[in-house]
Amino acid sequence: MARLAPYRQTDARRAIFEIIITIVPFIALWAAMYWLYQYSVLAAWLLAPLAAGLMVRLFIIQHDCGHSSMFESREANDWVGRALGVLTMTPYDYWRRSHALHHASSGNLDRRGIGDITTLTLEEYNALGFWRRLGYRVYRHPVVLFGIGPAWLFMICHRLPLTSALRGELPWMSTMGTNLGIALLYGVMMYAVGPLTFLMIHLPVVALAASLGVWLFYVQHQFEETHWDRQPEWNHQEAALEGSSYYDLPRPLMWLTGNIGIHHVHHLSSRIPFHQLPKVMKDFPELKDLNRFTFWQSLACVKLTLWDEKARELISFRDARKRLAVVPAA
Repeated sequence: MARLAPYRQTDARRAIFEIIITIVPFIALWAAMYWLYQYSVLAAWLLAPLAAGLMVRLFIIQHDCGHSSMFESREANDWVGRALGVLTMTPYDYWRRSHALHHASSGNLDRRGIGDITTLTLEEYNALGFWRRLGYRVYRHPVVLFGIGPAWLFMICHRLPLTSALRGELPWMSTMGTNLGIALLYGVMMYAVGPLTFLMIHLPVVALAASLGVWLFYVQHQFEETHWDRQPEWNHQEAALEGSSYYDLPRPLMWLTGNIGIHHVHHLSSRIPFHQLPKVMKDFPELKDLNRFTFWQSLACVKLTLWDEKARELISFRDARKRLAVVPAA
């Protein structure tokens, strides 16, 4: 951890530069989609994935503000994060608190449930009744997890702070303030281009960005040889290095996703700005082989749904059936 201290320095000029080179292309792409929409809806939608990628990058900048790694001033981080939260439809202060809990408990089997993908152990799943098993299987289905779920999370759940672990005035103030900002922005845009036109352009971008974001979050922790422990065995550094992945994407995708694929380093030291993460990997090449996988390799993670505490690995429902069918010898 001490060896990473030099990389935790904030740089306001670099932060402003990163914001500008993300938000300006996003606005330009949105304008291009609007122009194309006059001729063809499908032509406009062809630009939606790139616009969604830029929205993900805006979210990563907001995410770094939540870790106070963009600006030296806490106030500057918070107000930039709140402003970006209107664009990403994410209430900044509410999300920042839940994300802090995620960092404090990632890989801890006794502290699951806040800011993570719901994951049951094999024993917990086996103890469920038919309907609760079915509910968990539906939840973990790719169509729900990466399609319906992300849209529900960003468009509905983020509009009300109902997480029981995040009670108090701040979550409500954050959420309602963000909702007000979204209403004002969307109202102006609908007035400028028309309600239907705005929704036909913007909703696909938001939906795609939400799915991309959830996918990234998923593969950063849900891989076969990830790391989970119960207290008191749980250790933050061990969980960070062994329970977080290095998602080695092509350079353009790394740029669009704000290097968040270098997730093991991020969990080891969350105050490192996202633009410094590649330098850490360059200076510490031993980290490049730790939990590394490419995009094509990451697709195999989709089937992993349950944590086998005895084997210490994530397994699929098919593997679970085989293991549960084995009757111990008398």
